[in-house]
Amino acid sequence: MKYAIVEDGGKQFKAVEGATIDVDHFQSEIGEEIDLERVLLVSDGTEVKVGTPLVDGVKVQATVLSQIKGPKVVVFKYRPKKRYRVKKGHRQQYTRLKIDSIIATKES
Repeated sequence: MKYAIVEDGGKQFKAVEGATIDVDHFQSEIGEEIDLERVLLVSDGTEVKVGTPLVDGVKVQATVLSQIKGPKVVVFKYRPKKRYRVKKGHRQQYTRLKIDSIIATKES
């Protein structure tokens, strides 16, 4: 199984060809093709290449499937016996990517 570990937005994701990942929201149109060039590790099933810190000459091509929202997180603050209650909700925005291919642009 061919896969790569990519970094985006300070987080690491396992990118498998044909799978989908949810990364932090960025401005792009649905159907747009993007390249993830911060590749930390590449495995083709028999050989593993680990970068120091990045693997040279490898990029991951992905297609933007949708802009989605994560689950609602409820933040509830209160002070006992003081009649202080605050309830807030938050939904994080994500971009769903479909991994098309893992490409070695040059042999290293």
